[in-house]
Amino acid sequence: MLTHVCVWWELGANLIVGCEPFLVLSHSSIPSRADLLFSRETRRETAMAKDILGEAGLHFDELNKLRVLDPEVTQQTTELKEECKDFVDKIGQFQKIVGGLIELVDQLAKEAENEKMKAIGARNLLKSIAKQREAQQQQLQALIAEKKMQLERYRVEYEALCKVEAEQNEFIDQFIFQK
Repeated sequence: MLTHVCVWWELGANLIVGCEPFLVLSHSSIPSRADLLFSRETRRETAMAKDILGEAGLHFDELNKLRVLDPEVTQQTTELKEECKDFVDKIGQFQKIVGGLIELVDQLAKEAENEKMKAIGARNLLKSIAKQREAQQQQLQALIAEKKMQLERYRVEYEALCKVEAEQNEFIDQFIFQK
């Protein structure tokens, strides 16, 4: 049984066990679980060896594998990695949502632009109809003025003709009475 075993880890095909002097054991002489149950003294030595290795920047994980990083730092790194993955996933979902929203806003903008163009066209049509009515009204007023002038000429001519008729009738009456 090993009495001064503090730590052990695999290195290639050999198992390195050590506290003070490191012993190299072959795979055939790997201690069993029962052999590795340590006494209090061995546990103290194990704790001291872990402290020494910890000061050197070497740590053991829960599977007793030698690690360069402290298990707590490794755990935090793993958690950070998972949080980053979740964050990237959420950003991807956000980008999809924003992309859909941008598409919707673009579609609504196009529809609004079409409606705006229709409204501008309708307004221009109303303006042109109003201008056409105004022009037509001016033409009709000019025609009315022309017809009034023509009516006045006809009235004057009628009066003149009535005067001529009256004179001719008077002349005829005088002529008939003189004969």
